[in-house]
Amino acid sequence: MDAVWLSPFYPSPQADAGYDVADYRDVDPLFGSLADADKLIAEARSRGLRVIVDLVPNHTSSAHRWFQEALPTPPGSPERSRYIFRDGLGPDGEQPPNDWQSVFGGPAWTRTVDPDGQPGQWYLHLFDTGQPDLNWDNPEVHAEFLDVLRFWLDRGVDGFRVDVAHGLVKQADLADWQEPQEILSGNEIDKPRPPMWDQEGVHEIYRQWRQVLDSYPGERVLVAEAWVEPAERLARYVRSDEMHQAFNFEYLLAAWTAPAQYAVITRSLEATDSVGAPTTWVLSNHDVVRHASRLGLAIGGGRPNGIGIGDPQPDAALGLRRARAATLLMLALPGSAYLYQGEELGLPEHTTLPDEARQDPTWARTGHTQRGRDGCRVPIPWEADAPSYGFGPTDASWLPQPSLWAEYALDRQRDVPGSTYELYRTALRLRRAHGLGRGTLEWLSSGDEVLTFRNGELTVLTNFGETPVPVPTDAEVLASSAPLEDDGAVPTDVTVWLRTA
Repeated sequence: MDAVWLSPFYPSPQADAGYDVADYRDVDPLFGSLADADKLIAEARSRGLRVIVDLVPNHTSSAHRWFQEALPTPPGSPERSRYIFRDGLGPDGEQPPNDWQSVFGGPAWTRTVDPDGQPGQWYLHLFDTGQPDLNWDNPEVHAEFLDVLRFWLDRGVDGFRVDVAHGLVKQADLADWQEPQEILSGNEIDKPRPPMWDQEGVHEIYRQWRQVLDSYPGERVLVAEAWVEPAERLARYVRSDEMHQAFNFEYLLAAWTAPAQYAVITRSLEATDSVGAPTTWVLSNHDVVRHASRLGLAIGGGRPNGIGIGDPQPDAALGLRRARAATLLMLALPGSAYLYQGEELGLPEHTTLPDEARQDPTWARTGHTQRGRDGCRVPIPWEADAPSYGFGPTDASWLPQPSLWAEYALDRQRDVPGSTYELYRTALRLRRAHGLGRGTLEWLSSGDEVLTFRNGELTVLTNFGETPVPVPTDAEVLASSAPLEDDGAVPTDVTVWLRTA
């Protein structure tokens, strides 16, 4: 491993798992202190690990000092200009300023109450009501985040994963947008760009940020969380004077078929190559159903926003088999690979999480129609027989863990041949030893059922079909996502890494 990316640890009311930041220059007592952060950074560096922290610049918490200062002030005040406040429509301003919807469900506007108790202006929140959007037309907002960058860079962090990187700038007229706001999706390729996403102004912001990072010694990184399609448009975020990398969500969402995988891999590499940036590869994160469960659903059946009691359940064995094959395919690709905590254990989604335990604001804001992201955020199992599987001293954990997770615990998999944990360790060791991340992909076959490519001296084959595929007789199998046939052929939903003489 090269780096650790930490999701938000700042002081927060936790309306959205810490993505509602009340203070960008401190650590929430839930997690420790600034001194603890300094120690973590120093100890990570002593082990050869970089530390990337999550930066949330699209919105603050409603508990942030700036927003609290804005509420008692009149319309047009300097305090309100840090956010997006607008008068409502209708005779008494009782209607929201436009028809935008929150990606968590419900309106993207909430009306305030003036100090005299009368209804006031509305403020924009593309996410939860506790996450008011900042106004990036205000120079004070720009200056604030440049200072926040320096604060953490001075403490030794190696870079930032930028939340909602495509959302900071809004179309000036805040025009109505009739399309629904999906919780996590790129722009529809054949439709106009939404007025709240991927506006041209975001690029100047990141050029300024890049200058700050480049002024520090060593290598620092900016990574965009930008749900932007097509790949050619996402590549604009990683031009030479902007960000270094952008998460490849089109790849994450691609169907588990040979044609779909070939198309997205080819398109991704061509787009980033055109701007001289590395491609990224990711299969799971804290916002989507874990791929060990997602790949156990019917192909082409859509991507659920959470899975819960009463929903169609994934085929756990099929999902893990495909997940291991997908991981081995991904880790052989040139570029940067991002792993989500727990996937190295083959951890599935918690698909039977009690609804009363759910914390994702999506669950409430969609009227209990979308279960949201809690199922992939459950604390991972370290020790099979320990309280809360080693997460803490008791069985209490911030989201309840399923009883079947004992079999996935780290202490049940470490040094066990064939375990998912050992598969990841082997693949990561070979990936580094063979320089796959800095390699070049050469397609050898791209049919309807089999993909084969070469990266350096390794040949990678994934069988998506039902018929086992033979490998060259002179090939040495370096890694396989599942056992091969008795005759050495590659079964369905299996990836192998081969070295030929």
